[in-house]
Amino acid sequence: MGHFVKLTPMVAHQLFLSVMALAGLCEVVAQQKPNIILVMTDDQGYGDLGAHGHPFLKTPHLDALHAKSVRFEDFHVSPTCAPTRAALMSGMSPFKVGVTHTVLERERLAPGFKTVADVLKTAGYTTGIFGKWHLGDADEYQPDQRGFDEVFIHGAGGIGQRFPGTQGAVPGTSYFDPIIKHNGTFVQTDGYCTDVFFQQALSWMEEKVEEEKPFFAYIPTNAPHGPFIAPESYASLYDEKEPNKRTSIFFGMITNIDDNMGLLMKKLADWDLEEDTVLIFMTDNGSARGTPVFNDGMRGGKGTVHEGGSRVPFFWYWKGRHEGGRAIETMARHLDVLPTLADLADAELPGENEAEGRSLLPLIDGREVEWPHRYTFFHRGRWADLRRFKNDPSAPLGTPEDLKDRNFAVRDEKWRLVEGELFNLEKDPGETTDVSEEHPEIAATMKEAYQAWWESARPGMVNEGADLNTGKPFVKAFRKQKEEKGIPAWENPNYQ
Repeated sequence: MGHFVKLTPMVAHQLFLSVMALAGLCEVVAQQKPNIILVMTDDQGYGDLGAHGHPFLKTPHLDALHAKSVRFEDFHVSPTCAPTRAALMSGMSPFKVGVTHTVLERERLAPGFKTVADVLKTAGYTTGIFGKWHLGDADEYQPDQRGFDEVFIHGAGGIGQRFPGTQGAVPGTSYFDPIIKHNGTFVQTDGYCTDVFFQQALSWMEEKVEEEKPFFAYIPTNAPHGPFIAPESYASLYDEKEPNKRTSIFFGMITNIDDNMGLLMKKLADWDLEEDTVLIFMTDNGSARGTPVFNDGMRGGKGTVHEGGSRVPFFWYWKGRHEGGRAIETMARHLDVLPTLADLADAELPGENEAEGRSLLPLIDGREVEWPHRYTFFHRGRWADLRRFKNDPSAPLGTPEDLKDRNFAVRDEKWRLVEGELFNLEKDPGETTDVSEEHPEIAATMKEAYQAWWESARPGMVNEGADLNTGKPFVKAFRKQKEEKGIPAWENPNYQ
């Protein structure tokens, strides 16, 4: 039988105050979860930064972020954009969640998989996306169905793009004054696309600061993806340095991004949020235009499975916790982002996702931890382009099996296998010399690992053979709203 203690009113009151104080402490601890801002640019490669040695590209704000961040010097993504976004959102290989291409319905993140936004919401975060989604234009694939509370996006893979299947941007939209889908309502914005995305993100973040609720702000810009369009003050910046006008504008688009990053960092300082916010900067694949100018000695660019196609910047800045100016040489990858942010937020990984990544937080913290050997697998995908590969417009669209053994690569800390060629990256970071004959056992082991990975990924390729004779729900919704209500003008405080 239990024992009961009778409390005097004075003791009971003191106990009540103690309990309330403890509850308050718990609330404070709960509020100490950092805000998370993830900026990912489109088609900007590792070499497209001043801090990485570019001979003339001006990125002073990103250079400053580089100097004070924990930096992963061997961070890898997929060769093209939609696969990288799928891996970033799901923590899984993009092929395993249906994304093998950027168009033709192969860009759709398969239903049933939780996203990083879903995961962070379970830990008390409010979530927002501002820019490029590119994981499905149909309603059930849109970010408001994938864990995002605030949605401010353009359609398709790029502003103005349109492809067979459901993917299609709003008719008449452009890089200037783009028409944006904002929480289900299409709005006519005012300004250059990158400026618009950052301004809206800043406006939303300021609201969350006032609400004292931790937020996750995902800012995936469509720049510097083509078509290469920028305000004149940026478009002409590099004409004297770069004779190719498209490449010159590409660099101007990056400097515009850099100015917006500077604005973002200034606002964090003005709001006294630097010690309460993790700021992450990365890009989605190798450079689309900059590789002939400067590629840090790497081979390949966007769309290739060489180092230059997958190695990108990854900066992690949290003034309140991590000492900056530190480089981490351990190889990491986009699959690691979701587990890292879940670890940071003390959130559970979803059972639906067999997360293949690892939390990078121990490395970022500077802890001594075991880091078991692992392989990273790359494939260009895009076998739907087989007719182009065969130079035969009448050829059928390709299947995964058609190009399974083409355009793939396997990486670990030392070696990169590209189809049948093996490169020792410690001695040959530019992948100039095939050493497969000197190390046949290593090449064979990596090829065997790739075959096993392919077999595990093949069942996840659920979008192959998808019907392309579909309507375009994103465009249909726009036209319906335009007919019934018109397109309201966008209102936002001017942060410039």
